[in-house]
Amino acid sequence: QVELEESGGGWVQTGGSLTLSCKVSEFILGSSAIGWFRQAPGKEREGVACINSNGAEVYTDRARGRFVISEDKSKNTVYLQMNSLEPEDTAEYFCARGSYCGILSHRDMKAWSQGTLVTVSS
Repeated sequence: QVELEESGGGWVQTGGSLTLSCKVSEFILGSSAIGWFRQAPGKEREGVACINSNGAEVYTDRARGRFVISEDKSKNTVYLQMNSLEPEDTAEYFCARGSYCGILSHRDMKAWSQGTLVTVSS
């Protein structure tokens, strides 16, 4: 059974917005942290935003103020709304499950989605 399944990637113009969705298996929300990560070619996977099981949100400095993480427990889905996108945001984006958000290290996550490509250009 697939634990996390994401969707919503694609191409967006610089300055535009895009929302990613991560549908998780039942009972995961409320008992696990769900984080969004990204990996650009040749770079290490980095954290973007995360929501703890108690609903507390964590953002990296680059995401804070531009990206918003949210959850809809009735749909078992976590969203990442990305605004004011820049070419530097181009990467493959993943959602992941862990026990807690912590410092948004990919090493703390236990399960991963398949990834979706986001391309930002003018």
